[in-house]
Amino acid sequence: MNRKVIVTCALTGAGDTTGKSEHVPVTPEQIAADAIAAARAGASVVHIHVRDIETGQGSRDVALYREVVRLVRESDVDPVINLTAGMGGDLVLDPGHPTKQLPGTDLVSGLERLAHVEELRPEICTIDCGSLNFGEGSQVYISTPDMLREGAERIKQLGVKPEMEIFDTGNLWFANVMVEEGLIAPPPLYQLCMGIPYGAPVDAGLLHAMVNMLPEGAQWTSFAIGRDQLPWVAQSVLLGGHVRVGLEDNLYLSKGVKATNAQLTERAIQIVHDLGSSVATPDEAREILKLEKKA
Repeated sequence: MNRKVIVTCALTGAGDTTGKSEHVPVTPEQIAADAIAAARAGASVVHIHVRDIETGQGSRDVALYREVVRLVRESDVDPVINLTAGMGGDLVLDPGHPTKQLPGTDLVSGLERLAHVEELRPEICTIDCGSLNFGEGSQVYISTPDMLREGAERIKQLGVKPEMEIFDTGNLWFANVMVEEGLIAPPPLYQLCMGIPYGAPVDAGLLHAMVNMLPEGAQWTSFAIGRDQLPWVAQSVLLGGHVRVGLEDNLYLSKGVKATNAQLTERAIQIVHDLGSSVATPDEAREILKLEKKA
């Protein structure tokens, strides 16, 4: 069981959720305001995507990241900033002509996915540790071993902690290989992602098995999507991990009751406290993860 728990709030993601809840932030000002509110509610870490202001869809625009990070850093709170670096891996194929890319494809090199990380130097950025059939249809997320090694090496050079996103056991296997190869500075940080079709299903036994695959000294977080998000807070803490909640992965506080990021953070913290554990402050999270604090 984990007695000092890092709570991450994943604010908006890139999914098609803006029409499903009025609370999903879109503009840099909205995303930053939610980050600040989550931090005031007690979040140790804020995980940031940005969205195109006109369409509400996920974006890789460095200027949008720059504005969100500026607003958070200039605020009266100091959460650990975790920027996604997963955008740019989407490949949508014509199933009848699989060499043809369809609208929705956004596929760039592993290094191009780090443009905002290069400029803004967050304390943490994500690295998605394998390719994946992403939901129904013909969308594939592309993240090859060559891309991952090149990206991990550059992230290490920048002094940023990679949060290795793990969507199935093969991803975890390769993440462990990168640790063994010295591409990941200690302690390695794993995010065990449960319930994303078609990766690892939401299964407590599978989570336990994945935790048993982690190298000695690793730090890890896990989350589940939708209605499983809040119960998974307890599941992660009981197995010795940290937790993640937020509107990226779940829109509801309870059945039929739409949530805000601050409310989900507050509920997660309540669960942690009810289990007899405490929540890490941002500075305690920095110490646990051995982060290089950014100006």
